[in-house]
Amino acid sequence: MPYADVAGDVRLFYTDDGTSERPPLLLVHGWGTDSHQWSWHIDALTAAGHRVIAPDLRGHGYSSVPETGNTPRAMAADLKALLDVLGVRQVVAIGHSMGAQVVSFLAVEHPDRVRALVAVDPGYGMSDDIARGFPRMVASLRGPRPHEAAEAIDEWCTNAATPAVVRRWHKRRLYGMAPHVLAEAMEAMFVAPDAIGARPASEEYLARRTCPVLSIWSDAGRAAWETGLLKDPASRVVCWEGSSHRLHEERPAEFVDLVTGWLRRVAA
Repeated sequence: MPYADVAGDVRLFYTDDGTSERPPLLLVHGWGTDSHQWSWHIDALTAAGHRVIAPDLRGHGYSSVPETGNTPRAMAADLKALLDVLGVRQVVAIGHSMGAQVVSFLAVEHPDRVRALVAVDPGYGMSDDIARGFPRMVASLRGPRPHEAAEAIDEWCTNAATPAVVRRWHKRRLYGMAPHVLAEAMEAMFVAPDAIGARPASEEYLARRTCPVLSIWSDAGRAAWETGLLKDPASRVVCWEGSSHRLHEERPAEFVDLVTGWLRRVAA
C-alpha cells in the first residue's frame, strides 16, 4: 500500500502516478478534505507528461490522526520527510487553501526542495475584518457540534458556480474528520501566535519565498495584494472572478491548462 512513515507515529497515505524527468508535481489538499480533491486533475496532469504525488496530510483522509500537532508547519515537515522517503530531490508544490500555507512553509523552510509553487485560492492574506471572525470559528469547532460548525464555515467556500456534487463531496469529508484536527488546524492557520493566515504575518512570511509562484485567486483584491510579494520574475497572479474557493474543482480543465502552460514557461 502507498503509505510512508514520516514522523514518529505519523504515517501518510499518498498516490504516485506518471513518470517524468522533470520535478514531480506535489498536490496538497486543503482543510477538512483529502487528496481525493485532486481526482479532477491527476489523469490530465499525468497525460501532460508529469509525475504526480498526492498525499493525505496528517489528520486527514487515510493518513494518521495524531492527538496533537495537526498544524500546517508540521504538515510541511511531513511532506519534506515524504520526499526523502521517495528519494525525490525537488518538486513543483501545488496547494489549495490550507495546502497553500503548507507548500509555502515547505518552500521557505526547505527552498532547495521546491522548484516552483502554485497557490490555489490560498488560505493566507486575510484582512483584519475577516481575521476577526476566526477565534469564533475555532471556538465553534471546539463546541458541542463541531461538524455542523465546520459545515457552516465551509459555506464560505462555495457559491452559485459550485456544482452540487462538489458541495456534497466536501460535506461528506468534513463529517468524516476528527473534530480536534479541524479545530487545531484552523487555529494554527489564523489564530495561533505564529499563524501566517492574516496580514501582516502573511506579508512577512510569504516575502521569504524565492521560487517562481503562480497564484490563482477568486478575489481580485487579495490577488492584487499578493502581486507585491512575489520575487521571481516568472511569478504570475491570476484572478478567476465569479469562481468560488473551489475554483480548481469547478474549472478543472482550465486549471490544468493554466498550470501546465505556466510550468512550460518557467522551464523555458
